[in-house]
Amino acid sequence: MEPTDDGKEPTLLYLVGRMDRVVRRAIGSVLKAQGLSVNQYTTLSVLDRRSGLSNAQLARRSLVSPQSMNEVLLTLEERGLVRRQAHPDHGRILQARLTARGRALLMRCDAEVHEVEARMVSGMRDEDRTALRRALLGGIRSLQGGLRE
Repeated sequence: MEPTDDGKEPTLLYLVGRMDRVVRRAIGSVLKAQGLSVNQYTTLSVLDRRSGLSNAQLARRSLVSPQSMNEVLLTLEERGLVRRQAHPDHGRILQARLTARGRALLMRCDAEVHEVEARMVSGMRDEDRTALRRALLGGIRSLQGGLRE
């Protein structure tokens, strides 16, 4: 492993944080061409997997504040990518769902984001990719970050 300027190996937390920033930058550049931010893309992705979530539920799953999620949803709604309607039993809760237009844009973005992931792991063997996935999931779960098996 390559040492840092002080001659020490970087910590795992530093490397995870660095990877997060590098990945967000790479994804952000491909999403920008589609007119989306990383947070907007994440929101569309979450809704694709679990439709009808409230603002608070989306915020937790997307790792942003409820206020930030509200701004994201307003923008997506204005663009016709998401629609919100009152929960049938709790009228104050708005449930978000992808529109056909939102789903189509998400599919285009997914293809480009998968290319970023393919570039990221292109120098790895299959067993190394599997080990990386397992290790990352283990760390996330150990810190109660969600993601069921």
